[in-house]
Amino acid sequence: MIEQRHVPFVLLLAVLLLYSNAWLTPFQFDDYNVIVDAAGVSSWAAWWADLGHGLRPLLKFTYTWNNFLGGEVWGFHLFNLALHLANALLVYALARRVMILSNHAEHALSVAVWTALLFIAHPAHTEAVTYISGRSMSLMTGFYLAALLLYAQGRERADKRALYFYSPLLFLCAVASKETALSLPAVLLIWEYLFYPSSDWKSRVRNMLPHLLLFLALLLLLLMQQRYWQMIAFSVNLHDWTVNLYTQLHAMSYLLGQALFPWAMNIDPDIPILYELSAVWPDLLLWLVVSLWLAWLSRRERLWAFALLWWVLQLFPLYVFLPRLDVVNDRQLYLADWPLLLLLVWSAHNGLKQLMSRRIALLGIFLCCAIFTCLRNADYRSEIALWQATVSASPNKARPQNNLGYAYFLSGHTAEAEQAYLAALRIDKNYWKAENNLIRLHENRQ
Repeated sequence: MIEQRHVPFVLLLAVLLLYSNAWLTPFQFDDYNVIVDAAGVSSWAAWWADLGHGLRPLLKFTYTWNNFLGGEVWGFHLFNLALHLANALLVYALARRVMILSNHAEHALSVAVWTALLFIAHPAHTEAVTYISGRSMSLMTGFYLAALLLYAQGRERADKRALYFYSPLLFLCAVASKETALSLPAVLLIWEYLFYPSSDWKSRVRNMLPHLLLFLALLLLLLMQQRYWQMIAFSVNLHDWTVNLYTQLHAMSYLLGQALFPWAMNIDPDIPILYELSAVWPDLLLWLVVSLWLAWLSRRERLWAFALLWWVLQLFPLYVFLPRLDVVNDRQLYLADWPLLLLLVWSAHNGLKQLMSRRIALLGIFLCCAIFTCLRNADYRSEIALWQATVSASPNKARPQNNLGYAYFLSGHTAEAEQAYLAALRIDKNYWKAENNLIRLHENRQ
C-alpha cells in the first residue's frame, strides 16, 4: 500500500503522464474571446481598470498573470495542469476525511488515493483542463474545495481562524473565479447535518455565520452589476420554470451518463429543451427513486447520502431558476463528480473482498479513463479537429457545424467551410450565424 508521504508524487506523475499530449494544444474557440483578444487581461493596468466593471476578477487575474509572463500557450497549460494537480490533492484530502467521518477510517487512505487518481484521469475533466478557458471551472473548484477542507478542519479542531477567516476568504476567491461557487453555504449545511448529527442548530449557524454573511454580501454585490441583471433577466425570460425543471432533470441524467460511461465527451452536446412532462418521465422516475433512496440512506450510510446530495446541489437548483443558454457542458462534472468517484471506489472495496481483485478492478477503471483522456486531449490539437469531433458527437445540432465551418475558413479551407455552413443551415434554416458566415465566405471569394 502506498504511504501517505508518497501520495503527492503519485498524483503528480499521473497528471504529467495523462496530459503529456496537451502541453502545446493551441487556443480554441472561447479562448480568443476571454484571453487572446480580451483587452481586460492584456496588462496589469487593463486588469485594474476592468476591476470595478467586469466579472470574475480573480480568473482574469490568472489570465493577466500568464500574459505578463509571456502569453505563450504552454504557460497557460502549465497553470491549468498545476491547478488540476492541486485539485486532485484537495479531492484526496476531502475523500479521506469523508471516509473517516463515515466510520470507514481503516480504508480511508486507499480509497482517497484511488478517488484522486480517477479524478485526474476522468475524460470529462479535459474540458476544464486542456481547454484553456475552461479554467473558470477548475479555478473555482480549487478554492471551493479548499474552503470546504478548511471549514472541516476548523470544525474538528475548534480552530476559529480556519472557520471564521481562512475558509470564508477561500469562499470569496471561489466566487471571484466563478459565481456558481455561491452554493458553498448549502454544502456546509449538508456537511453539518450528515457528519455532525448531534450538533444543535445554534452551534451550526454559529460555525457557518461568516459564510452566510459573506454569501449575502456577495449576492448583493453581484446584483449591483448591470451585466448580472441582464443575465438574470435573460434567464428568467428564456423559459417557464417548469420547462427549466424538465430540461434540467434530463441534463442531470445526461451528466450522470457522462460521469459513469466517459467515452463520448462532447464540448457542445445536443440536449433539447423539454416542454412537456411526458418527455421527461424516465428522468423523473430515476431521480424520484434516487430521492427515496437518499432519504433511506441518510440515516444509515452518510457517504452515499453526501455524494448524492452534492451531485444534485451542484447540478440542479440554480439552473432551474437561472437556466444556462447552453443547457449542459461536460466541464460541470469537474466539481460535481468527485463524490461519485469516491462511491465507485468504495463500492469496489465493499464488493471485492480480495485485495488483488480490488486493485485489478480499480486499475482497469483508471487505465480506461486514462486512455479516453489521452484520446480526448488529441481532439484539442486544432480547432478543426475539435469541431470535427463535436460534429460527430452532435450530428443534428447546427452550431457545431457552423463552428467547424469557421475553423475551416480561418485555416483557408473555403470549400470545406462552405459545406459545413450549408450543413448547419440544413439542420436549422434560421441559424443566422451560419447564414452570415456563408455570405462572408462568398464575399471574400469575389
